[in-house]
Amino acid sequence: MRTQVAIIGAGPAGLLLGQLLHRANIDAVIVERKSPGYVLGRIRAGVLEQGTVNLLHEAGVASRLQSEGIVHEGAEIESAGERHRIDFKGLTGKTVTIYGQTEVTADLMMARETSGATTIYEAEDVRLHDIELRSPRISYVKDGIQEEITCDFVAGCDGFHGVCRQSIPAEAWQAHERIYPFGWLGLLVNKPPVDKELIYINHPRGFALCSMRSPQRSRYYLQCTLAERVEEWPDERFWRELSARLNPTLAAQLQSGPSIEKSIAPLRSFVAEPLRFGNLFLAGDAAHIVPPTGAKGLNLAASDVFYLWQALREHYRTGSNKALDQYSSRALARVWKAERFSWWMTHLLHRFPGATTFEKKIQEAELSYLFQSEAAQRGLAENYVGLPY
Repeated sequence: MRTQVAIIGAGPAGLLLGQLLHRANIDAVIVERKSPGYVLGRIRAGVLEQGTVNLLHEAGVASRLQSEGIVHEGAEIESAGERHRIDFKGLTGKTVTIYGQTEVTADLMMARETSGATTIYEAEDVRLHDIELRSPRISYVKDGIQEEITCDFVAGCDGFHGVCRQSIPAEAWQAHERIYPFGWLGLLVNKPPVDKELIYINHPRGFALCSMRSPQRSRYYLQCTLAERVEEWPDERFWRELSARLNPTLAAQLQSGPSIEKSIAPLRSFVAEPLRFGNLFLAGDAAHIVPPTGAKGLNLAASDVFYLWQALREHYRTGSNKALDQYSSRALARVWKAERFSWWMTHLLHRFPGATTFEKKIQEAELSYLFQSEAAQRGLAENYVGLPY
C-alpha cells in the first residue's frame, strides 16, 4: 500500500490529523493496534481550550460539540474551606468547553468512517523502517498476514508506550521527566455535578477535583498514593473521602451513586526532544505527558496536530519544507509553557509526602497571593484557557 502520510495511532491526535489531512486532499492511512471499541472505551480528559474547539470546527466535526458542549467562563479553587472563583472570561475574554475526550474520539471516528479514508484497526507487530530516508515503510500483521505501507511521512500519534518514539535511536533524542509521588483516583458517575463549574480543592487530606462530562454525568478525583489499588476503593469509601475533603456546604450538595468507571492514574511530566527524526514526527502523548491538573493533555495534542497539519499542507501545496523543519521547535515552545503551568498547578494544589514546613508555608503563601492578586489570577486564566498557537 502507498500513501502520503502514515499515521500511527487512532486516538484523538491521530484521528484529528487524519481528518484535517483528508479535508486538505492529502492521503493518509491510520494504523492502530487496538480495536475501535477499545479506543472508544478509554476515559480521559474533558476540558477543551478554545483553540482545540476552533480546530475541531476546522476539521468539520464540531456539530455535536456545539450542541452538547458546556461552556465554562471560570473555575473555582477551594482552600482552607473557602472557595475562590477565577473568572476566565472576565480576565482573558476566553472560555473553555466541557466535552469528554471519548466524545471527541467518537465524532472523529464517525467522520473518518463517513469519508471512506482507510483506518487499519487491530494491527499487530507494527514496526517502522527507513524513517530517516525519503520513503519510510510501516510493516504490520493483520489477520495473520504480513502487510506493508510505503509513505512520504510518518506521524507518531501512538501514545507514551507506542512504537514510534521507541523507533528513534537513543542517541538522537533526549527525555525530560518528572515523576510525582502520588496519583489520581478517578470516578465517573451518572449524577448531576456538584456545581456548575469545576472546583479544585487543596485540603490537608489531599487534593480533590469536582469535574463533569455533561449536566447529568460527573467526574470526581482524589489524590491517592501510588501504592493504592482501585480494588481498595469501593464506592462507599470514595464518596466518604471526597465528602471529607469538601467544605460542609459543598459536601451537602454532593449526589453520590454507583460508579460507571473507576481508575487510578499516576502523574508524570515528560517531554521528548526533538519531536522529529528524519521523516517521523511525534505528536500528542508520544511526544509529551503532563499531569492532568492543568487540563492540557488533549489540548497539547491538538496544538501539535495544528502545527503538523499546517506543515504537511504547505509541503504538498508548495513543495516547501520550511514548516516541516520548524515543526519541532514551534510545537515544543508551546509544550514547555504548558508543562510549566501543569507543574505549577500540581505543586499549588497537592499535598506532597515529606514536604517540609517551609514548603507547606510557601504553598499557603502562593495560594494567598493568587486569591488576592488580579494579575496572578490573570496569569492562571491565560494559561488555563490556552496560550495562542
